[in-house]
Amino acid sequence: MPQPATEPANRFERRRARTRQALVAAARGILAEQGGTDVSIQEIADRADVGFGTFYNHFETKTALFDAAVADALEEYGRLLDTVTEGIADPAETVATGVRLTLRLAATHPEITQILRYRGLQHIHAGTGLGPRALRDLRAGAASGRFAVEDPRLALGAVGGSILGMLQLHTLEALDAAAGERMAELVLRMLGLPADEAHDVARRPLPPLP
Repeated sequence: MPQPATEPANRFERRRARTRQALVAAARGILAEQGGTDVSIQEIADRADVGFGTFYNHFETKTALFDAAVADALEEYGRLLDTVTEGIADPAETVATGVRLTLRLAATHPEITQILRYRGLQHIHAGTGLGPRALRDLRAGAASGRFAVEDPRLALGAVGGSILGMLQLHTLEALDAAAGERMAELVLRMLGLPADEAHDVARRPLPPLP
């Protein structure tokens, strides 16, 4: 789970940061297990191993906590993909890699995958997490002429919806790596790559997940 970018300066702030992260982790677990937020604050506090009143030192409402939990999970996922695709220069390969690895995350990072399934659609255009990273890659592809995209934000909705649809299908049947490759190929063709090139890019060797 991602840690704060800078370590708090004093013991009180470090303890406060750990408590907040425990609450976020508890909310992430609840979302991944049941998809909803129909739990009491006492249940959340018990799961985080903190006192009931401590909750309100960090969040005004359950909604604020669960919003933070979704943002935390998507930010972790975004950082993971950034790390994996850091050395890839081709925007098309970057997008294809993200699509393919998202399917593999179902096995390696099930909590994130479940949160994506349940809450990802509401956060496609959020200002943090996956949205801005995907928009960055789509804009880079459009600027370089790699993608035939007039409006990268519309393209983000189409790509994000395709990925989430793949994850929903994966809950109904077992999808193998070939399904991720086919989805990546479809996404690249949607973004304007010729069919033969989209086929090739979608099957390049994948970098390993950390």
